[in-house]
Amino acid sequence: MALDIRIFVERLKESYKAWDAPVITLMADIGATPFEVLIATLLSLRTKDEVTAVAARRLFAVAHTPEALLDLGAEAIAQLIYPVGFYPTKSKRIMEISTLIRDKYKGVVPWDIDELLTLPGVGRKTANLVLVEGYKMEAICVDTHVHRISNRIGYVTTKNADKTEAALREKLPREYWIIYNEVLVAFGQVLCRPISPFCSKCPVGDLCPRVGVATHR
Repeated sequence: MALDIRIFVERLKESYKAWDAPVITLMADIGATPFEVLIATLLSLRTKDEVTAVAARRLFAVAHTPEALLDLGAEAIAQLIYPVGFYPTKSKRIMEISTLIRDKYKGVVPWDIDELLTLPGVGRKTANLVLVEGYKMEAICVDTHVHRISNRIGYVTTKNADKTEAALREKLPREYWIIYNEVLVAFGQVLCRPISPFCSKCPVGDLCPRVGVATHR
């Protein structure tokens, strides 16, 4: 029997209240600007949420606009964002992006995905997250959790995140586009782990065919 995605998402939305939201969502909820969302998302790549949260707070306490970050310089930014993954490279990316936002976009982060994708180091995941969390626009952000879980529950059958995004755009009801990433990331961090997920505690376990799950708890 095909999974009812509405029941699945609605149950997760209810259970999600007891879990920690992803760090970028938390920042957006307390008023982060689209530029801060963009920079924090870059910091979060291949970095744990708790490390990202501390590094972002430390950086934005000193500088949180393109002009202020450019005044700091790459070396100072690297020191402030350490120990996020690949911090020397990310500090240079922040300088490059800040220059473009200041000079090409007059200080305003673009809200067009094609424009966002022209920024150094910005892929579809980052671009879509900026649209969702920075601008509250309907977009589907697919990270490793969203890709894995969407396939695990049998809602899509895809080989990579880009194909998952395309498949979800075709079939996921638009009312869930903004919330889908948020709840699935938290779900993936807390219960639906990559290896040996906590199926015994899962609020949607009765809906899930457990595609590809070899062992579970």
